[in-house]
Amino acid sequence: MTTQTHDTRSPLVWVTLPIVYVVWGSTYLGIHFVVETMPPMVSAAMRFLTAAIVLATVLVILRGPSVLRVPWRRLGTAALVGVLLLAGGNGMVGVAEQHISTGLAALLVASVPLWLVIFRWGTGDRPAAATVAGVLVGFIGLALLTLTRGGGSGDATGVVVILLGSLSWSIGSFLSSRLPMPENPFAASVYEMAAGGLALLVAGFGRGETLHLDAVSRTSWLGLAYLIVFGSLVAFTSYVWLLGNAPISLVGTYAYVNPAVAVLLGVAFAGEHATWTILAGGLIIIAGVGLVVSTERRSRTVAPPEPGPATGGEQVVEPAGQDRSR
Repeated sequence: MTTQTHDTRSPLVWVTLPIVYVVWGSTYLGIHFVVETMPPMVSAAMRFLTAAIVLATVLVILRGPSVLRVPWRRLGTAALVGVLLLAGGNGMVGVAEQHISTGLAALLVASVPLWLVIFRWGTGDRPAAATVAGVLVGFIGLALLTLTRGGGSGDATGVVVILLGSLSWSIGSFLSSRLPMPENPFAASVYEMAAGGLALLVAGFGRGETLHLDAVSRTSWLGLAYLIVFGSLVAFTSYVWLLGNAPISLVGTYAYVNPAVAVLLGVAFAGEHATWTILAGGLIIIAGVGLVVSTERRSRTVAPPEPGPATGGEQVVEPAGQDRSR
């Protein structure tokens, strides 16, 4: 177990955190516009493969080719995590958004922190009673949205697909903190995006997806460019930086801010309707996730060190086996 101190007074924390809040929340709208005229899995493959190439090029220019050299075992685990997160997780969002609204998709994905608590419990890490209560509250909201399909804002196929995608993302997130990953988090991101992109390409062609360039709208191209630059490079890089420079409890708040951003943008720009079921179920899920995050924050916070010029902010004790390089 390691102890790491983060200074939340750093101005860069409060620049990068809103980027993760807003940009990641807006990617649901970006995906909505992309899949209007592009196949979901092939377009997601284009997104992640392009982002991987760009990020790898930048790393080689700044740090030299050696930055991408990692042991085979760590390369394999990065690839596995990339397939689970980006192919099984993010790729399923694109498929689901052909059947459900962006707001409903984002709210169902917000259940990821709840699944992570379940996985922890299954490995013998007993969470606090308040954390369990948060999980139960969150799953009540999840059940409400699932059984009613967001008050008619989606069909059963989309709901099932997004739930499977959320489960895949949760498994990938859980394994990434317990398996040996590349030491450089940006190099890990390159291999995760490359593996996820290749898996999406195979899956997309396997399900008969074809890309007809003459049928792709300008809006879809712009949406794809936005996802590559802002969703996969700017926001993800900001997230990786935050993991190493801010308390994990603070970083984790994105999980219940993103859905609110997605719902608002869907209503404003995609003509979607925020039904009472979506609002009620969403608020219940966000309340449950908020209870989990706030409880975890209290349980991982220890007494601060003596004041000094090199310390400040909150001290967080990470659970055993968690890889901070991720």
